[in-house]
Amino acid sequence: MITVIEANTKALLKEYVTFPFSLYKDHPYWVPPLIQDELEGFDKTKNPAFENAEGYFYLAYKNNKIVGRIAAIINWDEVNHQEKKKVRFGWWDVIDDLEVTSALLEKVKELGRKNNLEYIEGPMGFSNLDKVGVLTEGYDEIGSMITWYNHPYYKEHLEQLGYVKEKEYLENKFPFANVKPEHFEKIVPLIIKRYQLRELNFTKTKDIMPHVDKMFDLFNKSYANLSSFVAVTDVQKEYFKKKYISFINPEYIKFVMDKNDEMVAFSIVMPSFSEALQKAKGKLFPFGFYHLLKAKKESKDVLFYLIGVAPEYQSKGVTAIIFEEYYKTFTQKGILNCIRTPELEDNIAIHQLWKHFDPVTFRRRRTYRKDL
Repeated sequence: MITVIEANTKALLKEYVTFPFSLYKDHPYWVPPLIQDELEGFDKTKNPAFENAEGYFYLAYKNNKIVGRIAAIINWDEVNHQEKKKVRFGWWDVIDDLEVTSALLEKVKELGRKNNLEYIEGPMGFSNLDKVGVLTEGYDEIGSMITWYNHPYYKEHLEQLGYVKEKEYLENKFPFANVKPEHFEKIVPLIIKRYQLRELNFTKTKDIMPHVDKMFDLFNKSYANLSSFVAVTDVQKEYFKKKYISFINPEYIKFVMDKNDEMVAFSIVMPSFSEALQKAKGKLFPFGFYHLLKAKKESKDVLFYLIGVAPEYQSKGVTAIIFEEYYKTFTQKGILNCIRTPELEDNIAIHQLWKHFDPVTFRRRRTYRKDL
């Protein structure tokens, strides 16, 4: 007998957040989140995503033991402005029991039907800055702090229940040694002169902050045409500013400005925190903070988190300016590997951007959908 209840108290939400720690105990490739960080993300008073979305968190029990969890989410901006009548599911973890998955997804479908929505899709979070996709290839590769890891049977459960592929995401990587400066050294001065541009580098986080709103505005503009995109609101900008920017090495954030001091391109790279998070075991104290700080300073692997170019500057070689600046920074820091976050398989422009570096697809993930 499977029972599903809503995790609607602090104690139950803590159970919800910590369930994967038992499911993936001592797993070599699972990267645990920070428990406190997850709890804040699910707190309606702290996460501004709840201003435009609603989320419900469910736990499944069998023989009085937690055997699964799922989040049911409606992003009302997506439903009302983009007219995508969908209910999302995310933060889904489960033992290898098809009945448990079916019972959890039924809760999501109930929410969708109650609100006259047409289909269910997931796994995905509240917005484009959340984690996305069920892993379908690359189970023997360590995860990252911005992706979900899962067992191979997750995909099988969804397909057995009649869910079909909606979007495919690729994760690619390449050794920094593949980056040859001759690809951009000659072209960069020409692009800077032709379009009257300048690069902006940082050594202090406080100097980045005045530019962050412009960066998110550009993020909204440059990603607007993607099929899954939902714009970041002003309140969310403030939230992400506090949550993420101080976490990132200032020298890993690059901007390109025009003659009017308007931003035309940006990129955010993060050091890999995967092994540090495994050592932290979900907690900042007593030693988690030390491991994360050490990774921030010493990690030789970097994660390309976001890159955006104003639509009017796309295909004009502006990213060469960014790559040249990273080349200088990474050479100085002795970076060995460059890893890219999940990118939509049909986002041809982004794949073209990296082609000179001979990237290798090492993981695939997808979202699944089913009509209600």
